[in-house]
Amino acid sequence: MHTEYLPKLLPTMVDEGQGPGVQFRTDGELVPALTMELDGSMPVYFEHHILLWKTTSLEIGIHPMKGAFKRAVAGMPIFMTEAKGAGQIAFSRDGVGHVFHLPLAPGQTIEVREHQFLAATANTEYSFRRLRGVANMLFGGSGIFIDTFAGGQGGSTLWLHGYGNVFEKVLGPGEAFDVEPGGWVYKDPQVGMEIKMVGLRMGILGGSGNLVFNRFTGPGRIGIQSMYLHMPTEE
Repeated sequence: MHTEYLPKLLPTMVDEGQGPGVQFRTDGELVPALTMELDGSMPVYFEHHILLWKTTSLEIGIHPMKGAFKRAVAGMPIFMTEAKGAGQIAFSRDGVGHVFHLPLAPGQTIEVREHQFLAATANTEYSFRRLRGVANMLFGGSGIFIDTFAGGQGGSTLWLHGYGNVFEKVLGPGEAFDVEPGGWVYKDPQVGMEIKMVGLRMGILGGSGNLVFNRFTGPGRIGIQSMYLHMPTEE
């Protein structure tokens, strides 16, 4: 087997990670926790429902978020929470999975599937867009939100959660790779993505069905989660 072509498993545990103004570690095998120690120079923002515990020295407040009304209409969280000051804080998502971090150089962007974001240093710029037609059409999906994060001055750190384990595949220029629509977590913005459908027939008198993929075309990285999940939509 030519293992050099296989997606690579990202680290499942980090003992001593470093981001701007924060030291962090990830622990646990089934439902991992992300623990941070802030030095007071850089807040972090996160989804409000993933906070596990914190020291009393940290202040929690609202992190400004552009386009909140649009996300509220779509049934998404309309605010992010922010921790500031010096102290320790831990996060965990209510689901079996893999917590990992992505460092972002100043101006570097990454596109992330909805419901995968965990936390980010406060200098990380955030935006989103609706991408229609990418959800698994076999289940009537009409599209998903794509979150975009960009590194700020001095660089930023982004933490994500994947279901199951997360693997990374680096695509060369023009290289294509098919992934189940619920299986991807993140991608570089220059990686193209389109829907591919394969028709299946079961004999002359049998029924038929469709197998749907998202085809990614390089150059760039894609993150793949082994326990792909199709979130319900309001549609």
